Amino acid sequence: MNDYEFSDSKLYDVNLITADPFPDIECEYYDEEKFNNSKMIKAGFSVIHLNSRSMNSNFSKITDYLKRLNGQFSIIAVSETWLNEENKNNFQIDGYELHYVNRSSKRGGGVALFADSEIRCKIKDTMSTTVEGVMEMITIEVLSEKSRNIVVSCVYRTPGSNLELFTEKLIELIKMSKNKTLFLCGDFNIDLGTQIDLNGMFVDTMCSLGFFPLISKPTRITTHSATIIDNIFTNITDGEVLSGLFKIDISDHLPVFAIYKNHQKIITVPVPTKKVFNMSKKNLDKLKNDLCQQNWNNVYVDDVHRAYDEFMNILGVLYKRHCMTTNFVKKDAVDKPWMTKGLRNACKKKNNLYSSFLMLKTKEAEDRYKKYKNKLTWIIRKHKKEYYTDLLTKSNGDTKAIWTVIHSVSTKHTIKSGIATHFLKENTEIYDRNEIANEFNHYYVNVGPRLAAQIPKDDSDVTQKIGSCPNSIFLGETDEKEILSIVNKMADKKSKDWVNMDMKFVKEIMSYVIKPFTYICNLSFSSGKFPDAMKIAKVIPIYKNGKKCMFSNYRPISLLPQFSKILEKLFVNRLDTFIDKNNILSSSQYGFRAKNSTSMALMELIEHITNAIDQKQYSASIYVDLKKAFDTIDHSILLKKLIKYGIRGPALQWISSYLENRKQFVQVHDTRSEFCEITCGVPQGSVLGPKLFILYVNDLVNVSGFFKCILFADDTTFFCQGNDIKGMLKEMKIEFMQIHKWFKLNKLSLNLDKTNYMLFTRRQRIVNTPFKVDGVEICRVSEVKFLGVIIDEKLSWKSHLNYLRTKLAKSIAVLYKVRDFLNDHALFMLYNALIVPHLVYCVEVWGKACYTSIKSVFVLQKRAIRVIARKHGKYPTNTLFCNLRFLKFNDLVDYNILLVMYKAHLKTLPLNIQKKFEKRESGYNLKGTQIFKKPKFRTCLKERCTSIQGVKLWNDLQNDVKNAKSLHMFKRMLKIVFLKKYEIV
Repeated sequence: MNDYEFSDSKLYDVNLITADPFPDIECEYYDEEKFNNSKMIKAGFSVIHLNSRSMNSNFSKITDYLKRLNGQFSIIAVSETWLNEENKNNFQIDGYELHYVNRSSKRGGGVALFADSEIRCKIKDTMSTTVEGVMEMITIEVLSEKSRNIVVSCVYRTPGSNLELFTEKLIELIKMSKNKTLFLCGDFNIDLGTQIDLNGMFVDTMCSLGFFPLISKPTRITTHSATIIDNIFTNITDGEVLSGLFKIDISDHLPVFAIYKNHQKIITVPVPTKKVFNMSKKNLDKLKNDLCQQNWNNVYVDDVHRAYDEFMNILGVLYKRHCMTTNFVKKDAVDKPWMTKGLRNACKKKNNLYSSFLMLKTKEAEDRYKKYKNKLTWIIRKHKKEYYTDLLTKSNGDTKAIWTVIHSVSTKHTIKSGIATHFLKENTEIYDRNEIANEFNHYYVNVGPRLAAQIPKDDSDVTQKIGSCPNSIFLGETDEKEILSIVNKMADKKSKDWVNMDMKFVKEIMSYVIKPFTYICNLSFSSGKFPDAMKIAKVIPIYKNGKKCMFSNYRPISLLPQFSKILEKLFVNRLDTFIDKNNILSSSQYGFRAKNSTSMALMELIEHITNAIDQKQYSASIYVDLKKAFDTIDHSILLKKLIKYGIRGPALQWISSYLENRKQFVQVHDTRSEFCEITCGVPQGSVLGPKLFILYVNDLVNVSGFFKCILFADDTTFFCQGNDIKGMLKEMKIEFMQIHKWFKLNKLSLNLDKTNYMLFTRRQRIVNTPFKVDGVEICRVSEVKFLGVIIDEKLSWKSHLNYLRTKLAKSIAVLYKVRDFLNDHALFMLYNALIVPHLVYCVEVWGKACYTSIKSVFVLQKRAIRVIARKHGKYPTNTLFCNLRFLKFNDLVDYNILLVMYKAHLKTLPLNIQKKFEKRESGYNLKGTQIFKKPKFRTCLKERCTSIQGVKLWNDLQNDVKNAKSLHMFKRMLKIVFLKKYEIV
């Protein structure tokens, strides 16, 4: 729109320093077109600073604008990020590495630097800090070749803070960058355009140290003021520096930038390439046609290793021939799909109106700009909603397609946090990708052996607590039907193994290779050998937390061969049948077992604790933490135990072969490390590994007659009860020493620093009595997180409910953000995905907490219901629950408790839980049939347990619902019972 012509003349003239040492530097205002035509960003090292006024509010504006610029800034500095510990990782820019410093208390503030991932840089901890109530500062050092390194800092000064203190601290920090090129950018909240003495003193101080401002035009303009509070200071004297401001309304501050012209000596890392396979229908059809014509005779040999190698050679050649690999090339940024040519032109008009306001600074110009901006925002939202509505309509009820749309709307600005450009090895920085990948691999494969080496050798019999099973497992042959059934049930994951195949591809071609693969599986079982090529794992390091330059702060994700997962599943099916038939696994083990769950494990624990309290006894529980439990399993010990459990002959040989000669490599981008052999532990990410682990620890429950034990894989707790607190604690210490001895004997490393205990009692003033194991104090705690639920010593569930409320509030925020762009069905699905899982997780255990604690959860649920129904905050929710067919929280609790009771009725609960429920045997019953005996209780704590509440709810349930033919039918009928109550209200 040409309503106003924007002049490039100076808007606000100032003389920042008496003698300008950079007369050639011209600071100008740029619009998008002018900047892109200049191509100046390609001239050298570049820095842009933006005051975001909350990343949560304006991050999309920042990234959208940067994508429209011709070129990529080396460093993106952002002040007033308003990040905190909960959302700090939610904002990533593709192709950049994020570094940040958040305000330690209060809301607001915070600074961040996004460094181009192709640049070698490191964070300078000594120049990254927060001074409460004064400033936040983040600094990185960019490595240069044959010249001084470049230090880039982003600073935010708190408005109204002590300027002298800020200046003093800032000088102290920037002096640490001596003999280096420095760019100091940020929102200083110091107007360099005024003649105030303190402001002048700040500039004079900076200039005396050789640092000069590059921005001489106002960065924050209103109808009544124009201030230069955002700036970039530098000490460059040996090159040309270009600087300017962008005329864009991302926030009420204009972005500022500087370009160090002709500086081309920055050390960069190679741009990662990615091999991709074209899995189009056309290519797959060609591949399938060739597979149909293939001669598999070379596969039918007696050696399983050779047979599988021939199988993969044939498949691999055809795979590469028809699904050709190409190098992944990053595409140029494109507009969002709902942005039409007309909307883009409207955005340009809006920007022109904003430029006019910046020049005129009148109320009329501001009103014209804001009116047009608000109308444009409404139109863009309308187009966005229509776009997503159209996508959802085209999905035709396809759940997968609907979820693709939902994710594109609701996903936060997160990108998988990449691997750092450099790492520390013995205080030496390493940048070479090959060296980094190899160091990762050496670190991972040595975790288990290193921990095992710290455990004193003990030649005691590791199987002394295990009874010998008289029966032995038999590995029956498989057939094509069983294999296809297993493959069809596997998830369509796209994570590729070491030969670049994913499960989605395997499912596509399985029926074409089923005959030779069935032969390989049967040959493997009969020979007791696991193919060597199935033992190779590709490991991807995933950042957890802490310093990104430390190898220990990355979690290894192992990707095993797709065909090995199928063979493992065939073995596990036979192993499970044998284990169940011979009752080998302890009833205290709830992990990786059918019909068992975390809620069942927690239910047993809480039932025991409340029983003790109900009997006026004391109860204690010890929560054990193991170091890298799956990685430290000793193979020889495992095999000895398996023999006792009846895994002998070919099955034992098969497992032995499965464990030996395993290798892995670590992949960093497209760089693969050398192969390293794995000498202990069970394969992470495998199907069989968890089963072997629970067999390995199965005899732990037999170590102590004093403790009872609950296990969920490597999550373990021991609990006891007694009439005398001193006697109980004394016995607890003695018995735990026996447990610790068992861990040592079995080469499992107990993390004593994270092992603690809790006391449960209604009595007051229990003296803390810590005890030591190997010199480490085992402390008493008031609460602990076990299997995802926070248990407190009063069993009030207040801490868990606080945790739950936080989770729900975040999910509701997502619902609120996307409700204008999704239709009702999509919002319904999103509610079930974001809200319901939090409400129902182990709710049978904690859902009957006191009403005052539970009420706040129901309030949040009602808020979520109003959001997806697009109703105001005080709209009555009873009708909404009825129309949407959602259960209210209290009814969700009863619903899930009754699901447990239905399983108790069918006697399909885990043994230790099933024992809690006993049917009433009577020839007649006036209250109906299928009645459970009512357990006696004394305390309110016991009354809230499933064993009491469940019986009460079940006995009051109508008979036709109790007699439902299946769990699915029971769920449907039960939901109708609850929904009918809402119609009456």
